[in-house]
Parts: sequence; C-alpha cells; structure tokens
Amino acid sequence: MPVEVRQAERVSNYNKFWHKDSAKDTEADRDGRLDQYTELVNGYYDGATELYEYGWAESFHFCRFFKGEPFLQALARHEHYLAHQMQIKPGMRVLDVGCGVGGPAREIARFTDAIVVGVNNNDFQIQRARKKTAKAGLSDRVSFQKGDFMKLSEQFGEGSFDAIYAIEATVHAPTFEGIYGEILKCLKPGGIFGVYEWCMTDAWDPSIPRHKEIAHGIEAGDGIAEMRTLTDARKALQAVGFEILHEEDLADRQDVVPWYYPLEGDIFKAQTLWDMVTVFRMSTLGKVITQNTVWGLEKFGLVPKGTYDVGESLKIAATYLVAGGQTKLFTPMALWVCRKPAN
Repeated sequence: MPVEVRQAERVSNYNKFWHKDSAKDTEADRDGRLDQYTELVNGYYDGATELYEYGWAESFHFCRFFKGEPFLQALARHEHYLAHQMQIKPGMRVLDVGCGVGGPAREIARFTDAIVVGVNNNDFQIQRARKKTAKAGLSDRVSFQKGDFMKLSEQFGEGSFDAIYAIEATVHAPTFEGIYGEILKCLKPGGIFGVYEWCMTDAWDPSIPRHKEIAHGIEAGDGIAEMRTLTDARKALQAVGFEILHEEDLADRQDVVPWYYPLEGDIFKAQTLWDMVTVFRMSTLGKVITQNTVWGLEKFGLVPKGTYDVGESLKIAATYLVAGGQTKLFTPMALWVCRKPAN
C-alpha cells in the first residue's frame, strides 16, 4: 500500500494566509499569497480533497442543472459540453491542467476516446487519481503527473498537445497571463484550449464593502490567492496570443435550477431522491455531522492536524459562493474556447 503523501504542516498553516475580516486584508497579504501560491494550494487540497469527495464527487467543479437532472449526470454533461466545444477527437493527446483526483480526465477520455494526461502539484491528489483510474480500467488512456502548472512547457515541452483544458483550476495561478502563456506554449500550432474559469463578473466592484467581502470569502474558503474578473481573463488570453473562438458565462443562463443549489443545503430542492443525500451534506445539520466526525478523526491522528479548520473554510466558501451566485457577482463557469495560431 502506498504511503500517504499529505503534509500535515501545510494543512495546519493554511489559514495563516488570510485575515478573517476582508476589510483588513491588504495588498501585502495578497502579494504574500501570490508569492506562496504553491504552499497555499497544497495546504488547502491536502486538507480538502477527501472532504470534496465525500460531499461532492470525484469531479471538483460546478455545473448547470436541468429540471430533474441527477447531480452526477449534470457534472458529466458539463464535462462533455466542454469537450464538444473543443472538438476533442479520438486519439488526440490532451492535457488536463489542475486535474484534481481525475474525475473529468476519466470522463472525457471515455466520452472522446482521447489520450488524457492530468497534471497538478499535489502529491495526495495525484496518488488518488492514479488509484481511481486503475480501478476504472483506464490507465492505458489516462495518466497523471505532478507538476507546477506555471512551468508546463519545461515539463512537457512546447507543441506537445493537440488540446488542453482546465476546469475551475487556473484561478489558483498567481497570474492569468503566466498560466495561459504556458498552456499556449504546450499546444501544437492550431491546437485548442478550453477553460471553465472562476471570475468576478462585470457587476463586481471592489470599492463596495459587500462585494469585497464576497470575493474575500471565496478566496479564503477555496484556496485562491486572488480573485480576478472576466475582463482580466479575457485580456490575458488575448495578451499571450490566443484567438478566442467562443466565449460565454454559463452561470448567466436563465436556468430554473441555479448552479449553486446543492450548496444551499435545502433537500427540498434536490432534483432526485439520491441527490437528497448530497444536498443534505451541505445543510446545517450535515455540516455539523461532517465537522464533528473530522474533529474526532483529527484528534486520533487519522487525518492531518488542521483538516477541521480547512473544513471550516469550506463552510465559509459555501456561504460566499451562494452569495456570489445569487447576486451575479461571481461565476465558476466562464467558458472560453481558444485556438493557438497556426503560424
């Protein structure tokens, strides 16, 4: 059995990166987070990964929902939509940037018959991704490597992929220009990049205290050094040399069932009987049960010290993600499909 590769110290240090009060969070604090983004993100995911799997699924992202659509089916459809927009074909070599435990990589490989390589900088997630992929019988088509996604071209070489996608992951990068530039280098000429990006919308104004509070809550709750805007992402894609083929904010669709409904914890909004379990875990009682269990596991040394505190951060995240969704100040699914110029 492989040795667990989580580092307890970075889990316990996670919350040191933020002030609880958004009004006290300064540019110096933000710069410190950006400078230490690797430790910040690893501390967060060392503590949060199993909580994500328990409370959500193996695909760590949001999605749109149709009336009556099961939760897991909606997650898969969201991944299929991205692969379809990118026109991923059988046999293509595709990179998943910020792959988590590999849920989307496995699903997209099944859906497209492409060869998918997942990369992130968290040993614990890579370990779990490989184990789950072997269990699914997909190790011949889906593989995983540890790497810094700000140094992708050093690791994989320039022009090494037909297509690259990122699902709610590149928001963790210290700059959009840096990560998008690396992705551009790794694509073959004419290659396609598709991304679901976390952004504050054009309605967001950081000079308004409530707006700043929502962005700060999302940052602290989700291991993000700095939230940026739709405009920031668009300008960064263009600045590094991408040709934008398609752009839309899927969270701005007039859906009857909002993307954030599972986070509200209202079991009466569950779309199917089984989904009531997922929604219950997000309810007040569900969170209490989960956190009390984590507290006990931490006391007995079965999870790293600080995991409970990361769980508390996830509760903060849920509150502010819902607030951001309800006010249309935040989107987790700003979609861009871009092409690397052929010349």
